[in-house]
Amino acid sequence: MTTDARAWTPAGREHPVTTPYPFSAVVGLDDLRLALLLTSVSPAVGGVLVRGEKGTAKSTVVRALASLLPPVTVVRGCRFACDPAAPDPECPDGPHPADTPAAHRPASLVELPVGATEDRVVGTLDIQRALAEGIKAYEPGLLAAAHRGVLYVDEVNLLPDHLVDLLLDAAAMGRAHVERDGVSVKHAARFLLVGTMNPEEGEPRPQLVDRFGLVVTVAAPRDARLRAEVVRRRLAYELDPAAFATRFAADEREIAARIAAARAVLPTVVLPDDELDRIARICLAYGVDGMRADIVVARCAVAMAAWHGRDRVTATDVADAARLALPHRRRTDPLDPPGTDEEKLDQALGEAERQAQEDAERQDPDGDDEPDGDGPGGGGSGPVDGPPPTGPQGGEQPSVDDSAPEEAGRGGQTAAPARPGAAFRPRTLRISARGEGGHTGKRSPAYARRGRVVGSRKPVGKLAGAPHLPATLRAALHRNAVHTGTRSTGVEPRDLREAIHVGREANLVLFVVDASGSMAARKRMTLVKTAVLSLLRDAYQRRDRIGMITFRGSDADVVLPPTSSHEVGVMRLAALRTGGRTPLAAGLRAAARTIATERRRDPRRRPLLIVVTDGRATSGPDPLQLVPALAGVASVVVDCESGPIRLGLAGRLARALGADLMPLDQLEAAAGRARPVAAADSADRSYRRAA
Repeated sequence: MTTDARAWTPAGREHPVTTPYPFSAVVGLDDLRLALLLTSVSPAVGGVLVRGEKGTAKSTVVRALASLLPPVTVVRGCRFACDPAAPDPECPDGPHPADTPAAHRPASLVELPVGATEDRVVGTLDIQRALAEGIKAYEPGLLAAAHRGVLYVDEVNLLPDHLVDLLLDAAAMGRAHVERDGVSVKHAARFLLVGTMNPEEGEPRPQLVDRFGLVVTVAAPRDARLRAEVVRRRLAYELDPAAFATRFAADEREIAARIAAARAVLPTVVLPDDELDRIARICLAYGVDGMRADIVVARCAVAMAAWHGRDRVTATDVADAARLALPHRRRTDPLDPPGTDEEKLDQALGEAERQAQEDAERQDPDGDDEPDGDGPGGGGSGPVDGPPPTGPQGGEQPSVDDSAPEEAGRGGQTAAPARPGAAFRPRTLRISARGEGGHTGKRSPAYARRGRVVGSRKPVGKLAGAPHLPATLRAALHRNAVHTGTRSTGVEPRDLREAIHVGREANLVLFVVDASGSMAARKRMTLVKTAVLSLLRDAYQRRDRIGMITFRGSDADVVLPPTSSHEVGVMRLAALRTGGRTPLAAGLRAAARTIATERRRDPRRRPLLIVVTDGRATSGPDPLQLVPALAGVASVVVDCESGPIRLGLAGRLARALGADLMPLDQLEAAAGRARPVAAADSADRSYRRAA
């Protein structure tokens, strides 16, 4: 699938490049194409993360890259794709003699599915062969299959953290090191790592995004003519795929040859000290942490020069590399929405250029002494035009009447929503009953593929987890004693037992927040938003899905359907306004419907309901009538009632729900202790119910 987009050449000549859509049709696709080509020239750049909404050809573009990569020569019969000219000395299938037969094949494109297991990624011991034949056999994983090719991870933001760590470590080191199940294996694993993701489904952890060399964002076109062209080409491809591909076959061969030529000249490209200093200044001005950004920009600039056919890195190469490698490295808060801050990046590039000029002037004392505008009165280092910043940290705050509703501003004007305060570390809310471990996380106890070993069982079919060797030996002893009358320890495949692990799972944390007039006092709503923000941050760190329901006036509103995008939750919380009557029953009804829908969609993810209210209900039916609809749901009621006279209505609701009652001012963690919340169907009632 192809396009007529244009590629840069040293002489300025343009030619078409193979991709699925017209490049001008999808915003950011030019950057995506360039990023993929640069990593093809120099895999040391560190791979590409592609962010974009659904239907923007992310996966199609990545799959089109495989046909552009030069073919590879491998040792015939080697499962790890060793190069005959330089075989891996630690290859598990080696050593390979110099006269080993060679074979040629296309570069591989290995796709990692979301549901892959750790042993499928890195490989594992073939337990059944080991027991049947008595040999320690290693079964390679996807990292070995992707060596010298492309490893494509779709929906990388949905992969478990430990799998992403394995991928990125292997991509950075160029080797995979397997230490598990009694196997110790090292093998080469150099590949182009490409990940795609939809930000609507949640952001990966910032430290994981930082391990990708380049990050680009794509979006669908907003021009009707371009959208029509996309459909036209898609229909033409479906009508005759072979003819459609043949139309651009010559262009594909030209691009493949150019990639091979750039790889050949890459080691000879010179990175001058002046440009290396420029890279350091840009990274410092942009405010990135650590040294990875500097290294990636330098590698990307060298690949850029090789791609353009130059033997030296120029300032333009450095600037273009910085725009691909730096924007995703500025997130100071994990819940800040990532994105390209073009203005900040332009300022960093300008600051680096200004410092370079100043250094050149200091090294040339006989140069022109005329002022350059950066000295006194020149404005080069003066304050930025415009009024000084204002905000919560910008000086003395105006006094606020805590008893005034949030909606009523001075002079009859509508006041802005109350801002949450600084987030704190909340008590850990957990479901005490063990779950089935459908989603790896860090909240509630559950049976899992890793964690503390609590027992063993006979596997159903192929071994799914780690073997439990003591239980396997006991089963062999028992079988031999019963059938042969001996105490032999000879093990057969039917004796195999697998370990049962207990780890932690991620949950669906559903917030039901009272936004009625009873919560409208500015101070109270600030405290409530701060508490919910802290719980949102905690849910992010524990890899939970979140949802948010607010109730006010006469009905409830699902302001955030269940999602993994915690950043959206923070934005919806910040925009939350208050006022009106208190339809608590409507909020509980909306919670019951949301949980029922999510259970049908994902029955293995257990919900944790957090109701933030003072318990008052001034609109609608009695909220206790909705309690049966929430039977079996682990719940916490955060009591927001304050003042010398308290009605205890939140406690009444907690007793009806079988929930834990927690005053708002006690939500903050004390001495690092977690607070468990027992599931409603659990017999373990180790915590104290609300009195």
